[in-house]
Amino acid sequence: VEPKVFRDGRGFFLETWHAQRYAEAGIPGPFVQDNRSRSVRGTLRGLHAQRARPQGKLVSVVAGEIWDVAVDLRPGSPTYGRWFGATLTADPPLQLWIPAGLAHGFCVLSDTADVEYKVTTPYDPSDEIRIAWHDPDLAIAWPVTDPAVSPKDAAALPLRAQGYPPAPRRA
Repeated sequence: VEPKVFRDGRGFFLETWHAQRYAEAGIPGPFVQDNRSRSVRGTLRGLHAQRARPQGKLVSVVAGEIWDVAVDLRPGSPTYGRWFGATLTADPPLQLWIPAGLAHGFCVLSDTADVEYKVTTPYDPSDEIRIAWHDPDLAIAWPVTDPAVSPKDAAALPLRAQGYPPAPRRA
């Protein structure tokens, strides 16, 4: 998503959410929670999702640069087990819409990055799943080889070890 940005000699003004315009683009909301994180270069957060109460996420970078990834976990979806990655920066201020039912993760490419995201369902730690960032079935082409991850993310299991069907091999 490319938000409307109004620039002049003083800087810029940016619409980060406009219900009608975003609904017309297929991003319906409503959003119930906003989150923000700050991470240092080489940090990888994810892959995270919720099973019973999946979250849609609208991801933005406020400062720095990340490589953002979404993985389709919806059984029966034509893109099940496939991933999509995009570089997000503070300028230009692009946003990535991650529909409910997809896992999310990102790695930091700049010295630091501040990431904000709006979610459609509250965070529920009892419903959260963590998928190994280096799951060989997903074969995500992360731009980092030895990322800094949390202990929980380091202990995450591959998708198929968590009861999901195997991801199809990418061509």
